[in-house]
Amino acid sequence: MSAQKPAQSDDPIELLADSMNVWVGKLSDIVHKVIDTEPIRNVINWARMYSLWPVNITTACCSAEFGAASGARHDLERFGVLPYGSLRQSDLIVIEGTITKKMAKRLRMIYDQMAIPRYVIAMGDCAISGGLFHDSYSIVNGAHEFLPVDVFVPGCPPRPEALEHGIIMLQEKIRNSKVYPQS
Repeated sequence: MSAQKPAQSDDPIELLADSMNVWVGKLSDIVHKVIDTEPIRNVINWARMYSLWPVNITTACCSAEFGAASGARHDLERFGVLPYGSLRQSDLIVIEGTITKKMAKRLRMIYDQMAIPRYVIAMGDCAISGGLFHDSYSIVNGAHEFLPVDVFVPGCPPRPEALEHGIIMLQEKIRNSKVYPQS
C-alpha cells in the first residue's frame, strides 16, 4: 500500500503563496535556531563587546574621571569604547553624578531612544545611591530606581581604573548573554 499524494494545484500563484507561507512562518524560527548556536553567538557577542558606543550623562565631578579614562593614559578605545555623539546610535549610557527627579525623566527618555541591546553603567556614589545629597527632596537615590543598571562603579569620584574595570565587567556580561534574550 502506498500513501496517495494530495492533488497539487496547477495554479502557479497558489503554489507561490503556499511556499511563501511556509518560509515566512518558519524563517524566524530558523534564524533564532541558527544564531543561538555556540559559534555564531560567540561572534555576535564578540562584536557587541568590542563596539560599545557610550553616551555619558554628566551632572557632577565624575565627568573629569570619564574624560581622564578617555584620554591617552587610560585609552578606553583599546577596550572598544568610543564615545559617540548621537543618542540613537549609542548602546551604552554612562550615568555620572547627581540625578535630580527632573533629570530622571530625561534619562529615561534617552534610554528608551537608544539602540537595542542597550546597557547602563552607574558611575559614582551620586548615581548609585544619591551620594552626599541622598536626603534632599529633589534627588533620586540611585539610577537603579528608574533604569535597569548593568554595572555599578563605586567611588566619589571613581578613578579611571575603576571605570575600566566596570567596562570589563560589562563585557563579560555581554559575552555570556543570549543574542535574543526573549527566546
